[in-house]
Amino acid sequence: MPNKNTNQQFLSTLPQNIFSGFVVSLIALPLGLGLALASEAPPISGIIAAVVGGILLAIFGGSNVTITGPGNGLVVVLLTAITTLGQGDVRLGFAYTLAAIVLSGLIMVVLGFLRLGILSDFFPSTAIQGMLAAIGVGIFAKQIHVMLGNSDEHGSLVTLLMKIPDTIQTLCTTDNTSFFYAGIVGVVSLLIMIFHAKIRNKYFQLIPAPMWIVVFAVGMSYFFQLVLKQEHPIDQKWLINIPNDVFSTLSFPNFGIIYQAKFITAVISITLIASIESLLSIKAVDQLDPLKRRSNVNKDLKALGVATMVSGFLGGLNVVTVIARSSVNVNNKATNRSSNLFHALFLLIFLLLFQSQLKMIPLSALAAILVFTGYKLAAPSNILAVSKVGKEQLFVFFATLLTTIFTSLILGIFMGIITTFLLHIIMNKNVVLFFRNMLKPNVLMFKETDGSYYVSVKNFSSFVNFYRLKNKLNLIPENENVVVDFSRCSFVDNTVMENIHTYVDKFEDQQGNFEVIGLDLHGAATTHPFAPRNINKDPKLNKELLLTKRQKNIEVIASDFGWSYTPYVEESMHWIEEFNYFKTKQVQTTKNLLKNKNDALFDVVFTEGAFIARQLIRSTMLHINLKHSIPEFTIDKEGLFEFVKQYTEFADIEIPNHPDFNKRFYLSGIDEMAILEFLTDDIVLFLESNSYYHIESNQNGLLIFKKERLASVKEIKAMIDFGLRFETLIKEKYARA
Repeated sequence: MPNKNTNQQFLSTLPQNIFSGFVVSLIALPLGLGLALASEAPPISGIIAAVVGGILLAIFGGSNVTITGPGNGLVVVLLTAITTLGQGDVRLGFAYTLAAIVLSGLIMVVLGFLRLGILSDFFPSTAIQGMLAAIGVGIFAKQIHVMLGNSDEHGSLVTLLMKIPDTIQTLCTTDNTSFFYAGIVGVVSLLIMIFHAKIRNKYFQLIPAPMWIVVFAVGMSYFFQLVLKQEHPIDQKWLINIPNDVFSTLSFPNFGIIYQAKFITAVISITLIASIESLLSIKAVDQLDPLKRRSNVNKDLKALGVATMVSGFLGGLNVVTVIARSSVNVNNKATNRSSNLFHALFLLIFLLLFQSQLKMIPLSALAAILVFTGYKLAAPSNILAVSKVGKEQLFVFFATLLTTIFTSLILGIFMGIITTFLLHIIMNKNVVLFFRNMLKPNVLMFKETDGSYYVSVKNFSSFVNFYRLKNKLNLIPENENVVVDFSRCSFVDNTVMENIHTYVDKFEDQQGNFEVIGLDLHGAATTHPFAPRNINKDPKLNKELLLTKRQKNIEVIASDFGWSYTPYVEESMHWIEEFNYFKTKQVQTTKNLLKNKNDALFDVVFTEGAFIARQLIRSTMLHINLKHSIPEFTIDKEGLFEFVKQYTEFADIEIPNHPDFNKRFYLSGIDEMAILEFLTDDIVLFLESNSYYHIESNQNGLLIFKKERLASVKEIKAMIDFGLRFETLIKEKYARA
């Protein structure tokens, strides 16, 4: 049951979702009619798909800000199906196609129950951005001519882009008054979209830019009619065209040829294109979502399938997730699925009550909104943002962009996937890393004794296997503490880095704590937080330190405690091998050194030595350098004897009058009497009242650590605090002596 805060949030955002649904409906209305006509289907069939999809997906869907309706990618498939199945009889062909649409919806429901929505996790982040840019170019190229008053221009995207100067010249020199006024309305509408945010008047800002465009377009029509007593200056063909009786052309499915090969082929084609287009659009819109939420794609697939079946039975086209209208939805600050519902309801209201007013709106005004949306998707700033992640990402971006423009959306995203995978092999210079470990489980998750979740990732983590990590992380409540360890992972790509960043934000929003460790062992080509990380690459970039988020937080901790911080340690630290713990281990490297006069905290990488299979172990340890000599001893949590006995041969020492300590801790050492004398009541009580740590003395100092893994920032602060208080107790003991 929704809580009070959720209801309040829903109500507070209701006005902007209503308005966003209204704006999207203005675009969906002509697009729905146009896509249906382009498929040689009855015009109302496109509106049926939008209305049914909007209502059912708002109730049963698993996405947040997507808009559903008829899709561009299905026009050719549906046109082919209608032509082929009807053998020249368009009406009969459409009836058969409706049957194919119903069955394709049923298959999508099955795909959702089989959880094949996981396919959306296999799309690289940069390839998605390239696809968005290609869609933006497509929207811009097709709609800018309409915006300038020329709705008759057709051709490929390249042809349409090349003809823009001709359309501008025609607008400036035309004697056609209708053409001229349509172009002027489009240009003024685009200027409203561009400069709306720059006008700081708070009353002006109460009305969003698309609404100003509607007010301007309808107001101009009434001005000519009521004030100038003239007809609308723009010809009817440049205005929104709504049939007077849109419900007169309804059709219903005909299952008469369900067993024929051509019918089965049509079903498979429709299902394939609808599923892929929806998955790609859902993935892309998730990236556009300002709140960076992630859709439940399996739930959405099932809802899309049900909506498609209902739409087909009512005479409508396939219901798919549409990127262009979803982009408009996001740009108008929609926050949840209710905007999809309102877009559907407004379509019904417009058709039933406001046909005369809608017919006053020029297509050029709506095209201006789409031109602005298309430009934002394909803006040069987006290319610059991709290059900041890494110059190599531009290859993926442009491979996806150009392939999509010159071929199709599906081929474009496949090219992006292939280019990304090949790029990863080249970056790592290691084919074996990917092909040997691609199918192996690489994520381990368990709950630690302190209640926090520990997730370890090994081998590599990229768009190819990110779903494994995602599935684990999605099981963790967002108000919990999580540590994700990449120290055993050789390569982490930008798709994973971007998604991890999203998880950090999500957990922070819910008062949880999501920390990433181990990435400071890796190098990157740029300082961008989403840059791919490679453990074989030097972490230093152009002689400047490339710090991870963890390192930057450690730097803050050092400043808070008044300690110095050295991310990449150059000095020798062989003194740590003087502790018994390291007798059977070989230190490889140390990093992230925090120091004051007596103490040092550091990350250390070591192996178990020659007697055990060599395995790298990473841990965060604190060393306290003591001014007084103390007895050698080891303190650990009771029950870890198998862990402890590898570096000590001594029995557990019992402390008189401290049964709780004896029950909870394992204490060993050479000189039992000296150890008992050292462990005063104050020290024993201190150890009992704090978290468990492995504590080892080598007479001159203490080695303290908690786990055989790198510590999170939160754990580092706790360890330093523990060590300083323990050191103070020891000083007080010898001061009294």
